[in-house]
Amino acid sequence: MAGPTIPTGPYPPSKEDLDAKLAAFDTVPLFMKSLPSDDTEDTALAALQSLAHEGTPDEVAQNFKEQGNEYFRGKRYREALGFYTQGVDAEPTDVVLQEALLCNRAACNLELQNYGSVLRDCSKALTLNSRSSKAFYRSASALLALDRTEEALDCCDRCLAFDPGNKGVLQLRDRASQAKAAKDRKEKEKADRLRKEQEAKRQMDIAFRERSLISLPKADGSSNPYEPHFDAEDSTHSTLVFPVFFLYPQHATSDVIQEFVEDTPFGAHLAAMFPPQAPAPEWDKNGEYVEGQLVVYAMTHRKRLLKVGKKMTLRDVCKAAKAKEGEKRDGLEVKDGCLTFVVLPKGEVEAKWVEEYKRTRDAEAR
Repeated sequence: MAGPTIPTGPYPPSKEDLDAKLAAFDTVPLFMKSLPSDDTEDTALAALQSLAHEGTPDEVAQNFKEQGNEYFRGKRYREALGFYTQGVDAEPTDVVLQEALLCNRAACNLELQNYGSVLRDCSKALTLNSRSSKAFYRSASALLALDRTEEALDCCDRCLAFDPGNKGVLQLRDRASQAKAAKDRKEKEKADRLRKEQEAKRQMDIAFRERSLISLPKADGSSNPYEPHFDAEDSTHSTLVFPVFFLYPQHATSDVIQEFVEDTPFGAHLAAMFPPQAPAPEWDKNGEYVEGQLVVYAMTHRKRLLKVGKKMTLRDVCKAAKAKEGEKRDGLEVKDGCLTFVVLPKGEVEAKWVEEYKRTRDAEAR
């Protein structure tokens, strides 16, 4: 036989004007949300304070439960919570009443989003009655709100095992099932993305080792928006593309080539950047930076200086930077994902810079 739909509160609200009714209750000492302290000078209120706790524990608890129900129907959950707590504190002996107070207090905490308190009260209720549909329902609701979907489903299934037609639990189970499916889908997507990232990193590490490249990430862990990657147009997935800095030390400025395909000659980039007939860059006041009159240098990890011919590619420079057999590891440095080269006018400027570089390098080596 199908069970009833479980309401979220103690029982469905009436059609009365609850706000007006509760406002009237607030002015009646017997129904005040909190009773006066013991040292009050109002003897009438003091007597009512005593009256509120007069009777057997079950009678006192029942009284607080009924007051809590009124406030719950008025959606005044904090006040209702206080009354249910006083009912629990009265320590009734009636197990059914104990269960009702705990489940009702759980309903208040569910509305107030105090999900840990919901789970604690429902757990206590289930120790009193292992077939409490309300306790299972509210536990599952709290667990679902906490995104603990598997546990929410377990609560629903345990309830449906003895109350299979409970519409409220069936609907909640459907929501939990959908939430779990969405959660599982996101976790799978995350795992797939992580696996692809790890595989891409593994392949990039292999490519770096093959080219004797030495990666030097930033100390703060940040990354460059332009990073080395495999050429999407290469079906063999064996050609790397790098962001490359061209430094012009005599002018303290630089250019960045966002995508330098490793099989492209340096001369092709210089010709595109400094064509003979084009106006000189604003910083090149003497017009020295012209294709055919420039030289490129690469610096290795061990401070070796390599002169780069215009027909050389990045792949060629990587090979030239590799340490000879028996020597310490060496190669080009990839700083923050970028390779760096120095571009100079041939002649006096070049000679002066090379001399200064070697002097600084030798001084640091001492």
